[in-house]
Amino acid sequence: MEGVSDYLFGLIPNHTVDTVGVARWLVCKNYWGTLWQVVSFSDGFPDRGRGIPYFYLTKYDIISVRNIEKDAKVAFAVSELGLGPVSGRDPQDPTVTKLTITGNLEKLDKNSAEGKFAISVLEAKHPRMKDHDFEPYKLEDIKDLFLLFENGGPVHVPVKEYLRYPKKMAE
Repeated sequence: MEGVSDYLFGLIPNHTVDTVGVARWLVCKNYWGTLWQVVSFSDGFPDRGRGIPYFYLTKYDIISVRNIEKDAKVAFAVSELGLGPVSGRDPQDPTVTKLTITGNLEKLDKNSAEGKFAISVLEAKHPRMKDHDFEPYKLEDIKDLFLLFENGGPVHVPVKEYLRYPKKMAE
């Protein structure tokens, strides 16, 4: 069976035993995911993902930011299809790898060290966003990670292992 996008990137993580690695790889390589709608994100500079998603959000998005002010709990989902076409497969095909991360969304101070880091990694992946009225946010206090891949049911990815995984993701 082909591995997750191995034909796209020449990257073949050890899918049968390294679910943490697959989860980190999926977050590191993606450019967008879904909170309540499609959003751009970054977890670090290209191929040096840290596993913590940072987002650029705007106060003009009526649904998202206003809801966060009331309740910061979110579920963030990324899919293998965010990496590019995958042999014509459907997004709901059970062989398409998906990850859902739950936690709290926190607005960062643009002038703090972490706020500046978030802006720099977001602009590295999304250079056109720098000239717009966006604010940096972070997926904080990650509670759960659930990975779907290789026709299996959801696999719980331990949060501590996910966060400890090597910071530099291999190409």
